[in-house]
Amino acid sequence: MEVSYLTFVLGFTQIGWYAWGTATIAIIIVKLLELPDTWLTPLMIFFGFGFCISAYIGYKALEILSKVSVPAMLFFIGLCFYKGILDIGGISEFIAIEPTESMPIAAAITLVFGTFVSGGTQATNWSRFAKSGKVAVISTLAAFFIGNGLMVFVGAFGTAIYQQADIVDVLVAQGFMLVAILMLFTNIWTTQDNTIYNFAAAGCNLFRTDKRRLVTLFGAALGTVLAVMGMYNMLIPLLILLGTFIPPIGAIIMTDFWVKYKGNMPDLSSIELPKYNIVGLSAYVIGSGCAYASPWIAPLVGIITSAIAYTILLKLSTVKNSTRTEYLINDIYWIVKSNKWTRSSSI
Repeated sequence: MEVSYLTFVLGFTQIGWYAWGTATIAIIIVKLLELPDTWLTPLMIFFGFGFCISAYIGYKALEILSKVSVPAMLFFIGLCFYKGILDIGGISEFIAIEPTESMPIAAAITLVFGTFVSGGTQATNWSRFAKSGKVAVISTLAAFFIGNGLMVFVGAFGTAIYQQADIVDVLVAQGFMLVAILMLFTNIWTTQDNTIYNFAAAGCNLFRTDKRRLVTLFGAALGTVLAVMGMYNMLIPLLILLGTFIPPIGAIIMTDFWVKYKGNMPDLSSIELPKYNIVGLSAYVIGSGCAYASPWIAPLVGIITSAIAYTILLKLSTVKNSTRTEYLINDIYWIVKSNKWTRSSSI
């Protein structure tokens, strides 16, 4: 797939997340402190640029922030679970709760995919700093399957008991105002800094520049503008968008690795990359189109169809190139033979 196009798609998704997070913290603070709505825009501007500080400094700042915030958030979540089970009357009472509204299973799975697929596709921006490949794989799987899954469950837990999907609102309902504010900052900040760091990495690649800090500030500014324009109300459409159009990218990357390179990717310095990978782009269009049009589970449809399409197109391309090579060798053979015959005739 052509690098700039892929970079643009992934970078755009990160800005959407950053805008939503910036709007979220401003709206919640105004709500908790009962401030007038005129505070919303100034707070969005403040947090829009404030949350990019750790990413502006670099990965070391992200690491320090996460080491402090993640254990704190786990404690806050545990406290929330404990108080919630007490309020509902026990685990059996919680299990017995019947939801009043339902969502189609396909839409639910697409939403869950949307919560992590953009960051998951760009996880190598962080995992490249791991001590080994094994640590990178284990930590990435733990982050997205356990960490992300836990946060999704927290939303369902709060909705079932308190009719509040946001853990901050749940903690407020439980009487933990200070904990709610701390949870708000640690949760949003650790998401925002990774998000804008991803955008900076994608932006540097897109614009072919090493001015990472400048790109970070540009991304924060763009995300802040989207936040002010109302990104807070676009979360569900954003998740559906991500869950539909991002999975085919990951599928093509994996298929390229296993089918084309047989699990042995060569060094980039040893190969010449095409300006446009028509096979990859075509497979992405096919996979995304099928995912968008399918009434079934969009991300799975996109993954399967794009992988199959890429494999088939890659094989056809290989056969076509092989045929061209044979014709070229044959032409060279006859040219050489013709020259030899001409020289021998002239003698």
